[in-house]
Order: sequence, then C-alpha cells, then structure tokens
Amino acid sequence: MTTKPPAMPLESMEALALPVLNAIQNPVIMLNSDGYVVFANWEAEAFFGASATHLSRYVIEALIPFGSPLLALIEQVRERRAPVNEYRVDLSSPRLGSDKLVDIYVAPVLTTPGAVVVVFQERSMADKIDRQLTHRAAARSVSGLASMLAHEIKNPLSGIRGAAQLLETSVGEEDRSLTQLICDETDRIVSLVDRMEVFSDERPVDRMPINIHVVLDRVKAIAQAGFARDIKFVENYDPSLPPVYANRDQLVQVFLNLVKNAAEAIGNKPDGEIVLSTAYRPGIRLSVAGTREKISLPLEFCVHDNGPGVPQDLVPHLFDPFITTKTNGSGLGLALVAKIIGAHGGIVECDSQTNRTTFRVLMPVSTDTADNARNDEQAG
Repeated sequence: MTTKPPAMPLESMEALALPVLNAIQNPVIMLNSDGYVVFANWEAEAFFGASATHLSRYVIEALIPFGSPLLALIEQVRERRAPVNEYRVDLSSPRLGSDKLVDIYVAPVLTTPGAVVVVFQERSMADKIDRQLTHRAAARSVSGLASMLAHEIKNPLSGIRGAAQLLETSVGEEDRSLTQLICDETDRIVSLVDRMEVFSDERPVDRMPINIHVVLDRVKAIAQAGFARDIKFVENYDPSLPPVYANRDQLVQVFLNLVKNAAEAIGNKPDGEIVLSTAYRPGIRLSVAGTREKISLPLEFCVHDNGPGVPQDLVPHLFDPFITTKTNGSGLGLALVAKIIGAHGGIVECDSQTNRTTFRVLMPVSTDTADNARNDEQAG
C-alpha cells in the first residue's frame, strides 16, 4: 500500500510555479477582476517593454491599442468562465511597436473570481518569413521582366538617342534643348533597365567566411565621407560574433543601401543618429523550399535610425519592387537588398515607428563554424 505524499504548502507551490512560468517562451500575464496586471512572466516583461512591477500599476486597457479585441475576449471569459482562443490579433501600437500580430489564449482563474490569464503567441516572425518568400517570388518576376526589357527596350532606345543626336546638328539653338531632353530621358530609362538587369544575374558568386564588422566599418567610412558626413554613427557590436558565409562586395552593397536609406530618412535632422549593431540570436530557423532541411539564422545585423519612420501601410510591401517613399526613387534598392540576402539564405525585415526604424538582417553562420559547433556538440 502506497502512502499519499503530504500536501505541498501553498507558498511552496507558488515558489515552484514562478520559475516554470518564467521558463515559458510566450508572454503570460494575469489580470485581477479590475483589469490590473498582477503577474507578468519574463517574456511578458520583454513583450510590453516594462518590468512586472511597472506593469502592475496599469489596467490592461492602458497597455494595448484602444478598442482591441482582447478586451472583448477578457469580458467573454469572465462571463462564461471558460477559456477562448483568438488568432491573428493585431496589437501594433507606438508602445508595443509595429508588426505585433499575435494569437491569444485567455482563460479564467477559477479560484479567483474575475481574474484571467492571458497567453500571447507572437506571429510576427512566421509572417515575416512568409513575406520574405513573397519578396523572393517578386524578385524572380523582376528578373524575367529585366531580361525582356534589355532586349525589347534598350535596343530601340539606342536608336532613338542616336536619332536625337543627329537632329541636334541640324536644328536651331532654340530646339537643341528638346533634343537634349530626348537624350537625357533615354539615358535615364537605360539606367533604370540596367539596375533591373541586376535581378536577372543568377551567376554564382564567390563566398567565404566574412567578418561582418569589417564590412560595416567599410560602409561607415564610405557614408561618413559622403552622404552621411553630418550624421552621428554609433556602433553596438558583439566582438565574439562568428563569421558569416557570404560575398563581401555584395554585403557592402546591402548595408551601404540600408545606411543610405537611413541617412535620407534622417535628412537635415540636427540630432540624426544611425546605430549599427550585431548580435547572436539563436532560435530562428528557416525551412528550405523543397527539402526537409532547416537553416539556423542566428546572426543579426541591424541598421537603426531616428528618422520619422516608414508609413505603416508601406511596411509590409517595403521590399517589393517599385515600392518607394522617395520622390525620385525607383523602388529597386530594397528589393535588391532582399534578393541578395535571400540568395545568401537569410532574411531581411523592417520594424518602424516614429523616431525609430530598424532594418534587421538575419543570416546563417559560416559553414565551417556551423560544422565545428556540431562536432563540439557530438563530442560533448
């Protein structure tokens, strides 16, 4: 006959529950009957950008967007005393940041009338990866368009430009401005087609283990010598970062494009600042199309600026071809960034709000580094 173990004291149960809740990789909060936050695990503190002590001063309405569906879910759970799920709820706000798309689970605390537990499952990373696949498909469409344009447009344009130059020798001074206009516009169209032809270049590039900090230092030197000479740069680097397996010139092109975008967004702002940061973020894995393989993307490289931010309706389409906020922009710069990073097996994303925009590049480590890490794990 087995003896029943003695009941655990309530204080001991609470002490045991706390590390368990903090170990959960989803934000978890508990609200009392008045809607105040009486508990928040570590993930919830990161999600709301405040400590549990700070959060306890607020009702849930003050922490989420006005009129959020979450409020109705909480009331529904209190009335029915039964849990509910809601999927793809948008909690984006200046406080929580952009792209805060979450699945929500709300359950009653049966021992405490009116209290509920709310669990958030962030959807942003999965959706951003899906969006990257869409960007790659769009880039492939541009590749086909570029090949067609090179043949169907550039050749006739060269004839038009040649004809305009011949006309220039036989017209009066007052008409030469028109022939010059024809030449300038044909040159502009040819330049645009040349930029698009980059998308159709599928030749393999030489890659090797690259120190990303050497790349970023090069980009910073170019920027400070030209378009960003009046902007303050801040470096927030992880010196222990392993190398990335990439083409150095293409990475310089990517980050030069991102830094130039940041500088143009800042404009003449007197306290303009660009922050370059690197970090190791394990846990993000991307499925390889057509295989069962998953690639780890632990290397995070960011370009932050304190410009006015990107209009929220443009953020989901920012890496699509021909999308731009610039008056004279072609909308191909960020599309090219997405193509290059995608060809390297990584992803690029943008988080933007007023006075804070971040372009984040996630990439795999060098294959040699990854193999060494796996060997070390097996040896251990």
